[in-house]
Amino acid sequence: MSDLKVFRVRGRQATEVPGASVGVERDLQTLIEANMEAMLGIRFLVTEYRTGRHRGRIDSLGLDESGTPVIVEYKRSRDQNVVNQALSYLSWLHDHHHEFQSLVREKFGVRMAEEVDWSNPRIVCIAGSFTHHDTVAIEMIGRRIDLVGYRVFDDVLTLQLIASVAGASATARGRASNTPRPAGPGSAKSVNQYLDECPQDLKDLYAGLDELLLSYSDVQKETQLHYIAYRRIKNVATVRVQPRNRVLVVNLKLDPDTVELQDGFARDVRGLGCLGIRDGVEVRIGCREDLDRASGLFRRSVEVS
Repeated sequence: MSDLKVFRVRGRQATEVPGASVGVERDLQTLIEANMEAMLGIRFLVTEYRTGRHRGRIDSLGLDESGTPVIVEYKRSRDQNVVNQALSYLSWLHDHHHEFQSLVREKFGVRMAEEVDWSNPRIVCIAGSFTHHDTVAIEMIGRRIDLVGYRVFDDVLTLQLIASVAGASATARGRASNTPRPAGPGSAKSVNQYLDECPQDLKDLYAGLDELLLSYSDVQKETQLHYIAYRRIKNVATVRVQPRNRVLVVNLKLDPDTVELQDGFARDVRGLGCLGIRDGVEVRIGCREDLDRASGLFRRSVEVS
């Protein structure tokens, strides 16, 4: 994060504020755990969790906006072992689904424990800096990993997404990427299957939506089972496809009280248990005019994420 500059402005005079690392790693961990949902979009679950025979303690465990288990590891400055350490804990997580769900049940209730998405668990590594080899390595590993850099400027903490890899779901790792997901009785269709079944005008509309969201700096796309997520450190938007209604359903990370809600276009979805972004604004895009009308809401969601 050496390219990040912060200046204190007094009148017309700008003075650079030097960035630094925290003095004690535990201070960084404690601060982020206390504000994890606001900072990372992750609901904090437990700290310093012992992994038994795996011989370690996971710094933080959490649940992200998609209901996906998250391992968070912290390093005060640069440490080339942070990714390897997190991967060893991922091995523990794969072997202890029931134990993790028990933690979720105790803190967030039975319903959330039952809805944990095990298809693509996530690792978040937070450090003062990362090496070039770190960013190359996560591309080769093929797991869902975020590298987040931090700096402290007086009483301001900055977080920056240095690199991110979407990884592949457990089902995708077991088959070719162009092989459709089995759709037997009772199995839900994936968002990609719904998109494939869309009429061409809805596909074209999604292409325009995709282009618009990816035009914002640092926004990345991750395809989940039921929706497509657009995210920085936190989700900016989640998109579902409804071919029968010929509409794209977009959930945005906005306070509904700050948005002019309109029947059939934008609604408050707080407390409705929506997939992806659960407590925000849902926008329905059925034509190019809807997409143009929603562009300002997309921009606002990007700015707050």
